[in-house]
Amino acid sequence: MLTPVIMAGGSGSRLWPLSRQLHPKQFLPLTGKLTMLQETLQRLAALEHSAPLLIGNEEHRFLIAEQLRQQGFHDARIMLEPEGRNTAPAIALAALQAMAEEPEALLLVLAADHLIQDVHAFHSSVIQAQALAKQGHLVTFGVVPTHPETGYGYIQRGETQGDYGYRVHRFVEKPDRDTAVSYLATGDYYWNSGMFLFQAKSYLEELERFQPAMVEACRAALAGANQDLDFIRLDAEAFKACPEDSIDYAVMERTERASVVPLDAGWSDIGSWSALWEVSKRDEQGNACHGDVLMEDSSDLFIHADHRLVATIGVENLVVVETKDAVLVAHKGRVQEVKRIVERLKSEGRSEHHNHREVYRPWGVYDSIENGHRYQVKRITVKPGAKLSVQMHHHRAEHWVVVSGTAKVTNGEKSYLVKEDESTYIPLGQVHALENPGKIPLELIEVQSGSYLGEDDIVRFNDRYGRC
Repeated sequence: MLTPVIMAGGSGSRLWPLSRQLHPKQFLPLTGKLTMLQETLQRLAALEHSAPLLIGNEEHRFLIAEQLRQQGFHDARIMLEPEGRNTAPAIALAALQAMAEEPEALLLVLAADHLIQDVHAFHSSVIQAQALAKQGHLVTFGVVPTHPETGYGYIQRGETQGDYGYRVHRFVEKPDRDTAVSYLATGDYYWNSGMFLFQAKSYLEELERFQPAMVEACRAALAGANQDLDFIRLDAEAFKACPEDSIDYAVMERTERASVVPLDAGWSDIGSWSALWEVSKRDEQGNACHGDVLMEDSSDLFIHADHRLVATIGVENLVVVETKDAVLVAHKGRVQEVKRIVERLKSEGRSEHHNHREVYRPWGVYDSIENGHRYQVKRITVKPGAKLSVQMHHHRAEHWVVVSGTAKVTNGEKSYLVKEDESTYIPLGQVHALENPGKIPLELIEVQSGSYLGEDDIVRFNDRYGRC
C-alpha cells in the first residue's frame, strides 16, 4: 500500500511578505482557493493509498491540523519535529513509522508547497514509479524541463530501467545559463523535483549504509515519542542528537539504487514571485493580478493586493505585494534576493519576517489593529465551540467589547455571558478565560493596557490544545 508522506516544514522566505515564519507558503492559497498543502492532499484522491503522514514544525501544528480538517482528512497522522534536521531524517522517521504498520510499505514523498497542474500525468508517473520501487529502487521524479532554468538542480539519466524509468547517472547542482542550455539540448537531463517513491525498508537500508547515526537517532526519537491530540511528538533530546542532511546528499547521490521517472505535469516549486507569475493567468500585457488593482500603461507585472487598492502607471517587470503590515516592490528579475530583506528584518529584531498582523491560533485568529505606548487593540475571532486557555497576565489589563456572537467569560470566580454591544473588563493579574458557546463565530475588540504587552506575558493554567 502506498503511504503519502508530505513534508510540511519550511519557512518560504522567498515569498515574503505574504509568506512568514509562522504562516509560510504551504499554508497559503497561492494558485487557487485551496492552500498549497490542501492541493497536495487533493491530488492524492485518485491514488490508492493509506492515511497520509505529515511531517511539520511544532509552531505550525494547529495550521496543519485545521487545514486537514477542512479537507476531511480526519485519519491523517501529524509528526512534529522538535527542530528541523533537513529531509533525510524526516523521511527516515516516516519510513520507521510506516514499517511499524506495514513492513512492505511504499512511501510517496511529496513537498507540501509544490504546484502540479496536470494531476492525471502526475498519477501516471506515480503508477510507473511503483513498479521500480517494488524492485528495491529509490525513485525520484525528474521534471521534464521547459526552459534553461538556473534555479533548480538537475538529474542526468542513464540507461533505461523497466518501461518508463532510467538509472540515475548523476545529480548536478544549479547550473549557469549556458550550462542549462546545453543540458536541454541533450535531452538527458531533468529538473530535480525533490519528490520520491520507494519502499520504506529500501530507504532505511541505504541510509543505514551511509548515515547509521542518523537512523539510530531517528529510531530513538520515535521510540520515545508520545501521542498528543492529533500529533506524534518525538523525543526531543534524541532527535536533537540526529545529524542534519538532505536526502539528496545523504542517500540519493551515493546509492547505486537511484532511478528517475520522468514527470511532465506542469510542475513548479513556486520558489519565487517570478515563478508564481509564470504559472498565473495573465492579461494581454502580461500582468498577473490578485485583489484590488488598477493599471495604466503597465506590463509584465505581478501584483498581489491583500487589503488596499494598488495602482501602477508606466512600469514593467515588477512584483508588488501588499499585506496589512508590509509592501514589497521588486524587479521581477531580482526576486530571489527577497531573502536578503528577510535576513535584515531578523538582524534588526523586527517582527515582520515572523508573523503577519493576523495571527492564527487553534481557537481562531486575532488581528493587531493598532498599538502604541502602553496600549494595543486587537480584533479577535473565536470559532464556534472553541475556548482560549485559562490564563493570567502580569503586566496588562484587558477590555473586551463583543461585536457579534456571544462570549462566555470566566473572570476570577465569576462566569457569565457577554452579548453583542456589551463589554467586560479583565483586571491585571486576574485569572480569566474566553469561550464561544454559540454556533456562529464570536467577534470582539480587545483593548490591552499596561507596561508590557508581549505575547509571552501569558501564564496558562489549563488549555484544551496542550499549550500549558
